[in-house]
Amino acid sequence: MQEILDAIQSDASGEDIANLAIPESYRAAHVLREEQAMWDGYESADKDPRETLHVDEVATPELAPDEVYLAVMASSINFNTVWTSIFEPLPTFAFLDRLGKESVWGKRHALDYHVVGSDASGVVVKVGSAVRNWKPGDRVTVHCNHVDDQDHSAHNDSMQAANQRIWGFETNFGGLADLSIVKANQLMPKPTHLSWEESAVNALCASTSYRMLVGDNAARMKQGDNVFIWGATGGIGAYATQLVLNGGGTPVGVVSSPERAELLNAMGCEFVVDRKAEGYRFWSDEHTQDEREWRRLGKQVRGMLGDDPDIVFEHPGRSTMGASVFITKRGGKIVTCAATSGYMIEYDNRHLWMKLKSIISSHFANYQEAWEMNRLLGTGAIVPVMSDVFALDHVGDAALKVHRNEAEGKLGVLCLAPEEGLGITDRAKRESVGEDRINLFRRMAASKA
Repeated sequence: MQEILDAIQSDASGEDIANLAIPESYRAAHVLREEQAMWDGYESADKDPRETLHVDEVATPELAPDEVYLAVMASSINFNTVWTSIFEPLPTFAFLDRLGKESVWGKRHALDYHVVGSDASGVVVKVGSAVRNWKPGDRVTVHCNHVDDQDHSAHNDSMQAANQRIWGFETNFGGLADLSIVKANQLMPKPTHLSWEESAVNALCASTSYRMLVGDNAARMKQGDNVFIWGATGGIGAYATQLVLNGGGTPVGVVSSPERAELLNAMGCEFVVDRKAEGYRFWSDEHTQDEREWRRLGKQVRGMLGDDPDIVFEHPGRSTMGASVFITKRGGKIVTCAATSGYMIEYDNRHLWMKLKSIISSHFANYQEAWEMNRLLGTGAIVPVMSDVFALDHVGDAALKVHRNEAEGKLGVLCLAPEEGLGITDRAKRESVGEDRINLFRRMAASKA
């Protein structure tokens, strides 16, 4: 891997990179099948990713015809890495075993270790025999929609494919490593004005937000829409806030501290709900929701906007869905992509059907949607929301911060990249986008440290 890194750092030609040997093993963050029961009996909050995320050498898999070897310069932490590390809601080895039964190439994934990570930026090192649009030396980012084209269900919207998976979560050989195997239809051009780590933190969360709000498959936000965003400084919420502002809408962002409210204001979001300061308790006990709290939230939002939200950007799940359904405008949309507080949701259906509201499900993004979001990042219309960077050897520390909700936006992870700030090839564009915008989350995090 050092030879590959040296070639990348010296701007070697694609031909020279293609002639480099692929190592028999590489450094990777992974969990072990033999440890998948170690957290039995523990509460989620007491499970520590540092105990289960191991960073060590793993064997390099054979390359399939539609794949590339990617030298991973940087990656990032997503909630799915946390879930994998604490084996919730179930160990991911069942996903790998299922993939292993699909084909000869799928069999490679069913191992006793799972290399995790669903984001990456890096350089293509070698391509399979069926790869057409990419070549060694290409600088790329990776989206995590892992799907092939041999099922009819993949050909209208690939997220509807019967065998759709999330790379690095439901497949092996993910991005938190020095090397990865990636399908050619996961690759996108790296934004030239961003560093490796700034490029690596976007694809999963930003593309998810794009599909939920902008693409044709979910809320289809239009100019002038009022959008209520839970967790508006978190991974997907911070991209959602930018998309609403960029698309001519008005965001109302929900946060949990004055510092996060200040960050939202700095992003250009005028209307902020600090749920902790307001003391919202949507559940009066474990089994009973409090409609008075829904009404109180709705009144606060109407006081800001003069109207109810056209769209509610929903991902906490159980703790908030009742409130989300209630506060949405008549005929409005609640778009949901997750359930981080619990997936057995409850809401009062009268407030849904009698006011003609819609709940729309959304999950990651198809290639076109991910590509369009990457294009917005490439132009600087949308910027990364990275608040800190960790070395791969400290991936457990980064995952723990996400697990405990101690991080704003996204956390980058350096893999092959030896230091931060590398990989920028268009300084003029970076200057035009602005260091202050690109580094807003880092500056705000540093000021509160």
